[in-house]
Amino acid sequence: MGELVQLTSFGLTEGDVIGALGRVKVRAVDYADLYFESCVSESVSMEESLVKRATKNVSQGVGIRATAGEKTGFAYSDELTKSALELAADTARCIANSPSGTDPVPVPTGRRPTRDLYPIERAQAEVATADRVSLLNAIDAEARRYDSRIKNVMASFNTEYKVIVVATSDGTLIGDVQPLSRLQVTCIAEENGQRQSGSFGGGGRIGFEFYHEGGRYLRFAREAAREAILNLSAVEAPAGVMPVVLGGGWPGILLHEAIGHGLEADFNRKKTSAFSHLLGKRVASDVCTIVDDGTLPGRRGSLNMDDEGTPTARTVLIENGILRGYITDKLNARLMGIPVTGNGRRESYQSVVLPRMTNTFMLAGTSDPEEIIRSVDRGLYAVSFGGGQVDITNGKFVFSASEAYLIEGGKVTRPVKGATLIGSGPEILTKVSMVGRDLKLDEGIGTCGKEGQSVPVGVGLPTIRIDEITVGGTQQ
Repeated sequence: MGELVQLTSFGLTEGDVIGALGRVKVRAVDYADLYFESCVSESVSMEESLVKRATKNVSQGVGIRATAGEKTGFAYSDELTKSALELAADTARCIANSPSGTDPVPVPTGRRPTRDLYPIERAQAEVATADRVSLLNAIDAEARRYDSRIKNVMASFNTEYKVIVVATSDGTLIGDVQPLSRLQVTCIAEENGQRQSGSFGGGGRIGFEFYHEGGRYLRFAREAAREAILNLSAVEAPAGVMPVVLGGGWPGILLHEAIGHGLEADFNRKKTSAFSHLLGKRVASDVCTIVDDGTLPGRRGSLNMDDEGTPTARTVLIENGILRGYITDKLNARLMGIPVTGNGRRESYQSVVLPRMTNTFMLAGTSDPEEIIRSVDRGLYAVSFGGGQVDITNGKFVFSASEAYLIEGGKVTRPVKGATLIGSGPEILTKVSMVGRDLKLDEGIGTCGKEGQSVPVGVGLPTIRIDEITVGGTQQ
């Protein structure tokens, strides 16, 4: 779909866009852009074998931004008319403290993204409510069939179909169509008055058939049930300082929270990150290489272009322990004098652009995963995480493990419950001594929050050994 065709779907012409840009991009404004968005999102959820909720939301609007030095003026409108565009443009310009002017704006040159990471047509993205309900019914039955101790199953299937067009004051007019879906399953197991839960899910910028390939949706149900049943037999987690082995895939959320946010450019420009002033310096052991990559086909965090119209990229953040770069949008890249990485993201047309992660993960190493386990005499093996908190200014974090095991004598033994990992991101990276060759990306469930905005992201990790970390537990 060409950019002008997409623009027509908003009921606007190229002249309307140029006129609005001309009102906001004046002498004292460094940069201006218009972000048009149309989004249809649908969700069906089930609990206690009943459909509890079915929703459909349709939104459309434009966000207009003007930047002058460090100041940003932003206004949005859900009314897409020439007069509404002009009012929003004037408002954004005034917020940026810039008078009106007559500087000409180059005619935007329409172009397409340089790749297509998620070639899904609208017809493929649309899923009938009956098909959603049928999927959830099958999941409910499969989870209950797994074990009679499964007493409740909660499942939800969400889809989103977003069309965006970005027009910039430097002469770019570019659009993208962004499908997204996610299937999530949570099971509650009960035995002898004890209740435990387990969760599993996945998704990405993929079609409905993805969940049926190889019975994937049934595997999601079994995995959620397995974790819930496993936790019924879990012992109390030990407490103290010990070696911890992180499994591949979703445990990469620890990297995302404890390290990734600290590498976003706005925090470093404002000197509030633990990683400020550390470019070119060692921040991790030499076996650690961490990248942010928005170019992986079909992944939840991937994009053909970011929300400023910049193509996403593979950005090396830490290379063999050395800090090589930050995650940037146009504003912070300009103010810091560093490259734009294609990480300018926003939740919707009502939100300002922020530098945000896409898919963030550690590259594979050379160690055998079983060898990593054998190297630990007494410690913890964390396979999956639940919630967590992090302080960006110092990198200190607390994460709860939803599936974890004791390592005793170099072997994985009993499951444990109530384990939390407590530490500092920069410090933890220096204590990674072994990195497995089994890099795994998460199943596609990640959502990242920042300054009140949520965006889809991906994480990943090979099996790694952290020589020393504080484990909070409940074992007496």
